[in-house]
Amino acid sequence: MVTTTAPAPTGLGTASLVLGICSLLAGWTFFAPVVGLCLGIASRRREPLARGRAGWGVFLNLVALAVWIVLVVVFVTVGTFAAWHHATNGA
Repeated sequence: MVTTTAPAPTGLGTASLVLGICSLLAGWTFFAPVVGLCLGIASRRREPLARGRAGWGVFLNLVALAVWIVLVVVFVTVGTFAAWHHATNGA
């Protein structure tokens, strides 16, 4: 009698990695890296066979989030400076 075991699921880690790659390469919005980060953290806890993919997914999603945060800070700073400049120098 041959017994086989089903392979352990690794879908969360794979989804996290794919979202991380797409977030960086395609410039997906703030929402996709947050979802990818949550999936990666959940995968690292639940799926021992997907720890590598989940780790890279967490890393890539954190990098994508950092890029978005830096862009928002830069745009707010430039907008504030432009408004201040306009207010002090007139129209």
